[in-house]
Amino acid sequence: MPSSGPLCIDLIERGAAANAARTAIVFGDQAWTFAEINAEANRLAHALRSLGAGHGARVGLLVNNGPFSVPLDFACVKAGINRVPLNARLSVEEHARMLAEADARILIYGPDLADRAAALAQAAPGLAIHGLSDDLSRLAAIQPDTLPPLAAKPDDIILTLYTSGTTGVLKAAQHTQASYAAICRNILLNLFPVSQDDAMLHAASLIHASGTFVLPFWLRGARSVVLPAFTPDAFLSAIAQHRVTAINLVPTMLHMLLENPGLDAHDLSSLRHIIYGASPMPRAVITRAIEKFGQEKFWQYFGQTEAPLCLAVLRPEDHEGDLLGACGRPALDVEIRLVDDQGNDVPKGEAGEILVRTPSAAAGYFNAPDLTAQSFDPDGWVHTRDVGLFDARGFLHLRDRTSDMIISGGYNVYPREVEDALMSHTAVLEAAVVGAPDEKWVEAVTAFVILRPGQQAGEADLIAHVAGQIASYKKPHKVIFTDAIPKTAVGKLDRKSLRARLKETAG
Repeated sequence: MPSSGPLCIDLIERGAAANAARTAIVFGDQAWTFAEINAEANRLAHALRSLGAGHGARVGLLVNNGPFSVPLDFACVKAGINRVPLNARLSVEEHARMLAEADARILIYGPDLADRAAALAQAAPGLAIHGLSDDLSRLAAIQPDTLPPLAAKPDDIILTLYTSGTTGVLKAAQHTQASYAAICRNILLNLFPVSQDDAMLHAASLIHASGTFVLPFWLRGARSVVLPAFTPDAFLSAIAQHRVTAINLVPTMLHMLLENPGLDAHDLSSLRHIIYGASPMPRAVITRAIEKFGQEKFWQYFGQTEAPLCLAVLRPEDHEGDLLGACGRPALDVEIRLVDDQGNDVPKGEAGEILVRTPSAAAGYFNAPDLTAQSFDPDGWVHTRDVGLFDARGFLHLRDRTSDMIISGGYNVYPREVEDALMSHTAVLEAAVVGAPDEKWVEAVTAFVILRPGQQAGEADLIAHVAGQIASYKKPHKVIFTDAIPKTAVGKLDRKSLRARLKETAG
């Protein structure tokens, strides 16, 4: 959609100027002001440019949550760099493929990921690797702390974020100076009003949904408290220590907090807003959470990488009754249509594919014109490939997905990838992978396996085999050995039947 309003780089500068002396970022026992973070981002921007990362260059970022996460992201925006974040949980092969497909010639890595960076340098000849905490920081120390000259344009790509989306095909959504600024406006417009006394705790990776909250809080002069990873005890302690007012969770994280035996020992009186999304929330978990923390704290958002963050919002007052299973009402800056297989609007009260139109939509996929044409209409509509319906009150309810994607612990897992890994085991004749209902993970990756005659393999053997080939979070939680796997009329795996079987078993 056409840009209106300031760009992402403008919002960074506005927040820094308005809140210079306030605390912006907290990591461990260290804290930095807005002025300090902004100056470091400027120095890093100059340093990146001196390494050859000019306006529009694609640069891989292999960095876990840490003190440099925010200034590095801001530096890329200020230098006009198209950053390509890499999820550290993926395998060397997956990272190498992403870097190659994105044609990223430079990789910036965090100190805890030096071994992975070295492996990628071997796997990708010509890739220049630079440590964030050593050579890049030393180079930045001698750079000016002023904003580098940049003729930023609304359609400049500043983020290429890999997502398997709803098709299972590796693809990279592209966000621009304009669309990322629109994400900031979307959050401020549709979720709670952020003020200077707010502080959000980040434990999930900042390259995903959690990171989209940094700029809105920055613009309003609020703090971002960053943890290296999520562990329930450390998370709860940080809320108490830093008087955190807002947290953003995937359902699995909320379940782990509720199950933590030390939950009641922590002072959580500062907590005012509990935001959740990324995957459907099990009814039992949200009901228990409301009883524990109070209905007035909960906000749910429904969105996707191609159109962050809030496409629909379930506000605190709506967290009751059958609405606990709803996505919420459409966000104020979002249009939503439900269409049939031919692209026609469905009659009121019927289910259809969810199409959205919003200023925060991505500018298509990188180097994938056919896929972009399938997902992004010329008039601005984005195909989510989720199926939903509106109730009489205007609340959107998800009914199904048009793919077989599994959402486990907030991460997308695609059956074909896991099935291919299973089939590479010499004892496996056939395999089908689906998601089973699970209170903790929302969906647990479950494999149905037929062994070759005369061959033997145990559940632990197959799980370990898969974990050795793809990211660990994609491995099966359970393997069910069977004599037959159902097929459709055209011979495809009938995953729908398998999912129904698991739901019946779960009761």
